[in-house]
Amino acid sequence: MVGTLGAMALTEPTLFDQVVNLCKRRSFVFPSAEIYGGFRSTYDYGPLGVLMLRNVKDAWWRSMVQLRSDVVGLDAAILSPPKVWEASGHLDNFSDPLVDCTSCKTRHRQDQLDDADTCPSCGESGTFTEARAFNLMFKSQAGPVEGAGADVYLRPETAQGTFINFKNILETSRKKPPFGIAQIGKSFRNEITPGNFVFRTREFEQMELEFFVPPDEADSWYEYWMNERYQWYLNLGIPADQLRLRAHDDDELSHYSSGTSDIEFLFPWGWGELEGIANRGDFDLTQHAQHSGQKLEYFDQGTGERYVPHCIEPAAGATRSMMAFLMAAYDEEQVNDDTRTVLRLHPQLAPYKVAVLPLSKKDTLLPKAEEVLHSLQPHFMCDYDITQAIGKRYRRQDEIGTPYCVTIDFDTLEDNAVTVRERDSMEQQRIPVDNLVAYLNEQLAL
Repeated sequence: MVGTLGAMALTEPTLFDQVVNLCKRRSFVFPSAEIYGGFRSTYDYGPLGVLMLRNVKDAWWRSMVQLRSDVVGLDAAILSPPKVWEASGHLDNFSDPLVDCTSCKTRHRQDQLDDADTCPSCGESGTFTEARAFNLMFKSQAGPVEGAGADVYLRPETAQGTFINFKNILETSRKKPPFGIAQIGKSFRNEITPGNFVFRTREFEQMELEFFVPPDEADSWYEYWMNERYQWYLNLGIPADQLRLRAHDDDELSHYSSGTSDIEFLFPWGWGELEGIANRGDFDLTQHAQHSGQKLEYFDQGTGERYVPHCIEPAAGATRSMMAFLMAAYDEEQVNDDTRTVLRLHPQLAPYKVAVLPLSKKDTLLPKAEEVLHSLQPHFMCDYDITQAIGKRYRRQDEIGTPYCVTIDFDTLEDNAVTVRERDSMEQQRIPVDNLVAYLNEQLAL
C-alpha cells in the first residue's frame, strides 16, 4: 500500500529542516571548516552535492549554449582591477545601509528592519547609529607591495567580465547581434545578513547570459528570455504552483534598467529569487567604452549602421537553483508500515543515474556485478553499493534521487539478465544485460 504525502503536505519548517538534514546526512552539503567550528555562511559540496551542482550547471549550459547557435561561452577572471568596478558603478553604488546597535553591539541592514527604530536582537529602541554605506565587494592586494596601486577586487558578479570581453568576442567569434555570451562562475559578496542555508552566502555560483541585441529589438528579446527561462525550471521538475515570474516595481528598478523580472520559487520561508531577467539597455558597454577609451559598438556592414547593442541579461544562481530543485523534489510516502523518503529529481539533475546492487556479497555474484557496473560507467554516473539488505539499499538510493537501480541476483548467472527498479513507481522489470544500456538511455532520455 502506497500513499503519498507530497512535499507541500509537509509543514514548511519541517520541509526546510528535512532537506537541510538530508544534505548533511547524505553528503550533498557540509558546513565549511566544520572541524574548526565552522565559518559562517560558507558551505562545501560533498560527493553528491558536487555531482548535482554540476548537473544543474550542465543543464543550464546545454540549454543556453549547446542547443543554440547564437550563444558562445566565456570564463573570465575572478580578480579585477578597480577601473572595472569604477566603470560599472560598483565602487560607488554597490552597498547596503548599515546600522549598529549601541546597546547589544549587533549590526543590521537598515532596509531589512521591521522597525527602523528597534533592535531585533535586544529589543531596545533608539539605540541605532546613523546609517552608513557598506560596500559589498571583497578587496585585496595583488603583488608584494600594499597600496592603492595594488588594489584588486573579487568580482561580485560575472557580468562585468563579459562586458569587458565584448570587443574580443565580437572580433573573434564572427557573431553579430542578436547574440549572447554565457558564463558560469564564482562570485563573492560581503553580505551583512547571509542566511537560509545556501540561499544567501558570501561565495556563490552564477549562471549568466549577456544577450546583445539591436536597440529596437530589446523589448521583444526581453519578453522572449523571460518565457524561455521560466520554462527551463518547469521542464526540470519544479511545479508551476511553486514558481512565479514577478516584474519589478518602478522603485525596485536599477537606474539603467527599463525592465526587470525575477523568477521566484516558493521556499519554506516565502518567495525567493532564483533568477533575474533584466533589460539593461546600453549602460554597461557605454560605461566601459567611456572609462577604457575603447569603442564597444557594432558596425552593420549590410546597412552601414553603427550602434551600441542593448543587453538582455538572464542571471541565475546555480546554488539557489540546486536548493530549489531539492526542495521541490523532496517527498515522503507511506509504503506499507514504513515511511519512504524519496527525491523525485529530474534524471538530468540526479547525482547518480543508476545504482548497481548485487543481491549478495558472495564471491559468485560480485564479479558479474562489477562487469555490469563497468559496462554502464562510460554512459552514466553510477553508484555501487553492496552493504546491507537490498531493501535498505533501495531506500538509500530513493533518498538521494537515483532514478534506476540495477540488481544482479543468482538468476543473472544463468539468464544474463538483471532486475531494473524505477525510483518513483518502484516497478521492476527483467532486462537482458546486453540491452541494459539502450534500455536505460531510452528511459532516462538524457
